[in-house]
Formats: sequence, structure tokens, C-alpha cells
Amino acid sequence: MDIHKADIRTEQDVELMVDSFYAKVNQDPLLSYVFNDFAEVEWQSHLPKMYQFWSTLIFGVQSYKGNPFAAHVPLPVDKTHFERWLSLFEENMDELFAGEVAEHTKLRAKSIAYVFSSKLAQIKNHELKIN
Repeated sequence: MDIHKADIRTEQDVELMVDSFYAKVNQDPLLSYVFNDFAEVEWQSHLPKMYQFWSTLIFGVQSYKGNPFAAHVPLPVDKTHFERWLSLFEENMDELFAGEVAEHTKLRAKSIAYVFSSKLAQIKNHELKIN
């Protein structure tokens, strides 16, 4: 563990994590297209939702209400996008934090990426069979 980095402890830490992560997403050619061009994400409303989402997962504070998976169904994403998302997420976490909570958060992100990627692949596979 890096003694110079603290673990995630506060809501401000979550905001730093989310803001710096999405700054990376916005610079990434693969992911920026999905968020900014296709989905036309309104960042001023999206970022507070992401603060709530991650605070709920990290601290157990039930501040997030929503269905994050449903929001991803119409997006033109596949396994490659989720692998890139996870890579940026882990890179961002490692740059900012060190500790048990940070490691657990990376595991949660890995689980989310796997589940979303798998479920979306099943949906798209099913749609191909119908058409």
C-alpha cells in the first residue's frame, strides 16, 4: 500500500474519484464518443447521480435511486467499451487512493462492468435472433 495515498473516506473523496474518472472518460476516444456524441450526457446532472451511485456502493448510504443498467441498454457498447471503462477506472483509483475501501471499490467496478457487459451481450444476441 502506498503510504502517501489515503483510502476513500469521505463524500469529497467520492466526488474527486468521479470527477477525475469522467475527465479521463472525456479524453478517451472510444468512451467519449458514447458519452458525449451518442448519449449526449448532460454532465451537470450526470455527475451528481454518479456521486450518489458510488456513495451508495462505498458507504452504504442509500442516496442513489435509479436503474443504471437500463440507461446502458440503448448505448452502442460492447465488451471492449467495458474493458476500457474498467481500465480507466482502476487507473484513476490507483492514482488517487490506496487502501481497503479503494480495493473493494475496484472490485465492485469490475463486477459492474462484467455484469453489464454480459447482460448487454445477451440482449443484443437475443435481438439478432429475433430479427
